[in-house]
Amino acid sequence: MSSPGVTQDTELDLKDVELSDLDTEKQPINSALASSPGSMGEKNGVVKVKVAEEEEEGELVAKFTGLSKEELLQVAGTPGWVRTRWVLLILFWLGWLGMLAGAIVIIVQAPRCKELPQQKWWQKGGIYRIQSVESFQDSNADGEGDLLGLKQRMDYLNSLKVKGLVIGPLHVNLKDDLAGTNLQAIDAKFGTAAEFQEVLQAAKKKSLKVILDLTPNYKSQSPWFSPEIFTSSNFQDKMKAAIDFWLKEGVSGIQIGSIEHVLNETQLLIEWKNLTEKYGVDDNSRVLIATTHKWDPRSIFSLINETDAVDLLTSQYLLGLGQDEHGDTSARLIDTYIQASGEKWPSWSVGRPDFGFVGEHLLRLYHMLIYTLPGTPFTDFGDEIGLRDLPGQPAESTLVRMQWDNSVNFGFSKDPQLSRREQQQSAADSNVTVQSQTGDKSSVLKLFRDLSELRGKERSLLHGDFWLVSTPDPRVFAYLRVWDQNRRYLVVLNFDLQPSTVSLTHPLLPSEVTVELSTVPHRELKQQLSLSKFTLAPSEGLLLSFPYVA
Repeated sequence: MSSPGVTQDTELDLKDVELSDLDTEKQPINSALASSPGSMGEKNGVVKVKVAEEEEEGELVAKFTGLSKEELLQVAGTPGWVRTRWVLLILFWLGWLGMLAGAIVIIVQAPRCKELPQQKWWQKGGIYRIQSVESFQDSNADGEGDLLGLKQRMDYLNSLKVKGLVIGPLHVNLKDDLAGTNLQAIDAKFGTAAEFQEVLQAAKKKSLKVILDLTPNYKSQSPWFSPEIFTSSNFQDKMKAAIDFWLKEGVSGIQIGSIEHVLNETQLLIEWKNLTEKYGVDDNSRVLIATTHKWDPRSIFSLINETDAVDLLTSQYLLGLGQDEHGDTSARLIDTYIQASGEKWPSWSVGRPDFGFVGEHLLRLYHMLIYTLPGTPFTDFGDEIGLRDLPGQPAESTLVRMQWDNSVNFGFSKDPQLSRREQQQSAADSNVTVQSQTGDKSSVLKLFRDLSELRGKERSLLHGDFWLVSTPDPRVFAYLRVWDQNRRYLVVLNFDLQPSTVSLTHPLLPSEVTVELSTVPHRELKQQLSLSKFTLAPSEGLLLSFPYVA
């Protein structure tokens, strides 16, 4: 039998356990329990400590109420704080003025960007010539290329990254018959006036300019009829009326062939130029192009000096360039022509129809040459794929048709009568088509497109200075294109059929350059090349670049 004291202690212990199991917030707190002795007193003692801590924290919060406004003003007005504020203010303004002065010094000492020259659209890229429209694309299976066929190929022409197209002549011309020649009417074999407008509109959508060749008697060996006809006021009035007519129709320029026959009538050239300028506004400037079959330098330089009234003069000046495998000869010819041009804008052309096929190795070099020289490059259709002449026939005596794919007649026409003639082409020509070369990184077409694109966007190639670079090997021709603080370009051409190892030095050249393009497919691009010693493959041309360094 247990005693009462033991029972009471047991009950207290049980209560103590129950209370300890409760959350702190749920434990009962009252004054009666707080005064009880024993274990319950210990419990409530803990609570008392907690309350005391909370009261103490409340007192601390009440103490840190911050300074009043009057107290802050009183402290801020003390001599120490006044001096501190003045020191900080002076330091701030000294720092600000120092940064401003530094910025001014940097701006003053930094090299100024050279002002860009004003350029017309024909100076900003290449021009593609389709003077034999009947050889470009047949749209109606009659065996003759036409205007609608030209329109069908506008996407392709746009992919070449050129700025303009020379088309024609297209007008009605009966050989050596002035009465039967109508300079304002399109020959029906090419199409209609409405179809010509379709070509103009299609070209405009692709930002391509169309230049019309208006050489009057183009079907004859004498493109200006006889001297008596040319000098007659009636004929001259017809020429001016025709130029005015086609400019109103929307062409972006006029090309006149065999300009050497016109030079005795300088006033006539001036009147033609006045017409093209009359219709030229901003980027819609109209160009007057003159062509000549002269090839000897003396005659060409004479024409340059006498044709102030034309914007561009194309010639056969580059006839045979590089065929002697001497790069130094090419260097002299190019430099002499640039010097003879003076302030006039030069132009360059090689290939058909004047030269015919020169061989793919030379053609690749020609593309790199004319698209990196100062001036406007002209390319005849087919040269961008290496179109060959018919076997055993010179280029000027045959109609070499454009080759688009490996279908019947190479995609030029569906006319079955052409098949036998086209079979004269060699089996190797199956690779000389737009289709086979599109997507082929080693093709002539890929090289042409890359060069054309660079020529249209790189300032050093657009209007940079031209500097010859001396080479120890006479077979190699090298030059620099430099414009202000823009990326510079070095062109190195090996005209020999054997490899050449050279080293190049020039005050503007760094020790290493980047390979941008090569005329040979196996060259790795974007690699660094040391100019102290490097090897050119046979007939290789290199386009190298390096950045401007202040």
